[in-house]
Amino acid sequence: MSQTKSREHAEVAFGHLQSQFFARGNAVEEVDHATRSREEKTFRLREARLAKAEQDRQSASTMPTIKTRKRV
Repeated sequence: MSQTKSREHAEVAFGHLQSQFFARGNAVEEVDHATRSREEKTFRLREARLAKAEQDRQSASTMPTIKTRKRV
């Protein structure tokens, strides 16, 4: 009977240890996912900003310049 009790105790302890291990793995996955999402969003925003800057540069070069009169 004591062998069964010690085995049950060992299995419970192992179950707790295994739960901690899997919980740690899930936490690492969540952090990795958040980091990857942030990097992807940063990349998309950077690309959009650079595209807008290029578009602004091109539209500025095609717009006619307005000459102003000097006041005397």
